[in-house]
Amino acid sequence: MILKLLKTKIGRLRIIGFLEGISLIVLVFIAVPMKYWYNDESLTKMMGPIHGALFLLFLLNTFSAGIEQKWKAKTTGMILASSLIPFGTFYVDYKFLKNIDKQ
Repeated sequence: MILKLLKTKIGRLRIIGFLEGISLIVLVFIAVPMKYWYNDESLTKMMGPIHGALFLLFLLNTFSAGIEQKWKAKTTGMILASSLIPFGTFYVDYKFLKNIDKQ
C-alpha cells in the first residue's frame, strides 16, 4: 500500500500529511509534557525540527499536487489551511485526498 502511495503526488502528500500529524501528536502529548513535568528538553529538541521539516514538506507538496491536479485556489488554500489547524491533515486526508488518490 505504501509503495502504491509513493507513486503519485497525492499519495506522497497523504504520507507526508500523516507523518506531520503523528509528529505533532508526539510533540504535543509526549515531548512538551516531558519538557515541563520532568525538565527534559531532549525530545522537544529532536521533534521540533522534524515536525517543522514535515510541515514545510507538506506545504511544498500541496503546491506541487495542486499544480499537477489543476486545483482551484480555494481547494489548495483549504488543504494548506488544514496544516495550520492541529490534526487538520488527518481530516483533509479523510475527507478529500483519499478520494482523489483513488481516481
